[in-house]
Order: sequence, then structure tokens, then C-alpha cells
Amino acid sequence: MSEITTYEKTKDSGIEWIGSVPSHWRVHTLYQLVTQVKEKNGNLQEKNLLSLSYGKIKRKDIDSPDGLLPASFDGYNIIEDGDIVLRLTDLQNDHTSLRVGLATERGIITSAYTTLRPIDTSNSKYLFYLLHAFDLKKGFYGMGSGVRQGLNYAEVKELRIVLPRQDEKDTIVQFLDEQCAQIDTLIEEAKLSVAEYKKWRASIVFEAVTKGLNPLAEMKDSHIDWIGQMPAHWGILSLKYLCSMQAGKNLVSDQIDEAGEYPVYGGNGIRGYYSKYNYEGEYLLVGRQGALCGNVHKIKGCFWATEHAVVTKNVEGVELSFLYYLLNGMNLNRYASNSAAQPGLSVNTIQNIKTVFPPIEEQIEISTYLNDICHSIDSIIENKQSLIFELESYKKSLIFETVTGKRKVV
Repeated sequence: MSEITTYEKTKDSGIEWIGSVPSHWRVHTLYQLVTQVKEKNGNLQEKNLLSLSYGKIKRKDIDSPDGLLPASFDGYNIIEDGDIVLRLTDLQNDHTSLRVGLATERGIITSAYTTLRPIDTSNSKYLFYLLHAFDLKKGFYGMGSGVRQGLNYAEVKELRIVLPRQDEKDTIVQFLDEQCAQIDTLIEEAKLSVAEYKKWRASIVFEAVTKGLNPLAEMKDSHIDWIGQMPAHWGILSLKYLCSMQAGKNLVSDQIDEAGEYPVYGGNGIRGYYSKYNYEGEYLLVGRQGALCGNVHKIKGCFWATEHAVVTKNVEGVELSFLYYLLNGMNLNRYASNSAAQPGLSVNTIQNIKTVFPPIEEQIEISTYLNDICHSIDSIIENKQSLIFELESYKKSLIFETVTGKRKVV
């Protein structure tokens, strides 16, 4: 790893998002360093379809591009290796996307994006890192006046930035390439580990709620495809006999606050807060809409459940914690309907799913066992997710501090 120190002499750059910079660095306006690319893909001369996703420009299959017809690509822009692509649309609604990508090959990309071509190609990677740092600071959201849905090149080209000498740029780019590659490897390893632990957790839950804890128990065929063998003394029931289910009530977005007295739960966890509640006690909430429909949350206290959540309460003879693990083990997402714009689960569909069901004593034993082992696994997952967050935060600060002269790479 290269040694990092600070510059001895600094000055105020006069640029709010950058602050102080080394005294010999020079301030530029973006239009002095780039031109806008508007080379249309006439007659489909280029067929290497590219897309900007999570800050990376990736290839897509031109023969199955999410419903677009081949004729649509006439209006796409041809971009080259070293071009910088900005996604400056949907600024009002999307505050999480990474909006800057660097092209590493020739191809075509939607003209809805703004493409910049550095006048001096030796600046490409450095300018990318600099604009990426600006993006990480959410700088694009503050450009222009008022609430903006999007920006155009005429506005972005006025962005003021700083550049060091060419030899410094080369050193910084090499350093960031190496450091970011190492950090990305660690992040990817941690994410893969999280996925494996989640998979392991799911398999433990499934085995416990469908096979029980006694490996010597007599088994029989459940005649339920996703379960297979089950303990011979267990029963089979539709979910409607194990719990009551009803959809929550609608709240418009304007009624939901960032802070307040009672939490509001949608189909995928907490959405905000509201001054009233429509449920009190301990319940399970099943998400009923979207790609993650079928997820299950255990909720306790006073809360508001929206129409995107199925509020579920155990009946007599059913232990709530066991029901929670049973619903998780059933993978309810498999029953989602795809007939609408997004996947969805109806209350009727969920209620009529058949599943296995043990006596109350075994329910308690199973839920106690799963509480302990899942707590241990969840702690490991939480630690790894904290590591991912720390690595991502470190990477962001490393890029920003290096390209704005807060750190000197020797």
C-alpha cells in the first residue's frame, strides 16, 4: 500500500463541495475538459448494448433488452472507451443510485444519459473518480434551482473542479485503482459470506419446521411437493386453520412522517411513522406486493399496517414464534402471482396453502431451538454487514479525500 500523507501548502478552492486543496492545484470548469457525445447509432451500425447500473457500465443482450425492439437502438448514442456516462434523470425520486460510470469499450447506450468525452484522454480515469466523488456527495441533487427531476449538459458543464499535475493524476489513479480493487474484493467476499449464512439459516429453519428435531421420528409422505417426508404424528392443515389473516389499511405517502409516535409497516418493513395505529399486540406481517413479497416480520406494540402487509395472528393451539418460522420456511414468494405490474400475494392465496403442523409441545421446542441458533447466525450476518458498510464508507472517503487533495499519495 502506498504511503499517504497530507500536502504542506493548501488554499481555499472556492468550491463548496471540495473545500481546501493543495496550493498548486488548479481550478477548472468542466466544459474546459470535456465535450458532450451525441453520436447516434444510425442504421444500427453498433450492436454492443451497454447500460449504467450501480456505477458500472455493463453489457446487455441486444436480442433480449427488457422488451425494447431493435429499431429502438437507432437513437442510442455510440460511446467509446474512456467516455464518462452520467445518469441525470429521476433526481426527485431516486436518491440512492450511483450516477457516474466509465466506459471501458465501444458500444451504444441510451441517449437519456449524458455522455462526456475528455478532450485529453489521459484525464479520463481521473475525471471519472472526481465526478464519482461528487456523486457520492450527492452533488447532482443540489445543482440547478428548486426540486429537479433531471439535469442536462448545459447545467452540468458549469461544474467547477480541481486538477493536479499530470504526474500526480497518474499516481492518484494508479493508487485508487489498486486500493478500490482490494476493497471491492473484500466487500464481495463478505457479501458472498452473508448470502451463504442466509442460505444456511433458511435450510435450518426449513428442516426444523417440516421434519422436527427428532432424527429418529417415524416419517411418512406429506404429499406436499416442497415438503416431502414429514413426521408421521404431525398433521396437515391449510394456513387459514392456523392463523387469521387480513390486509392492512391504506395510508397515502403524505400521511407518513420520518419520525412520530407509531411505526408504519408496509410489505417490506418499516416505512415511517403516523399519529394513529390500527393494531396493538404481537403479530406477524407478511409482505404481499413486490419482488420481496412473502417476507415475514414479527411486530410487537402499537403500529399501523398498510394494505401492502398481511396482518397475521396465531389461533389457539398455535405458538406465534413457531408460526413465524413456519411461514419463513414455506417460502411464500413462490406463490406470488405475476399477472400484475409486479408480483403479488392475495390473502386468499396464502390462507389456502397446505402445510405440516406439529403438536404444541413440539412447536415450543422447535421455536426455542430456532430462536437460539438463528440469533447466533443473525449476529454473524450483522457483523459481516457492518464490515461491508465500513468498507464501503472507507472506499468513499478514500476516493473523495484523494481526488480533492486531502491526502497525498507518495
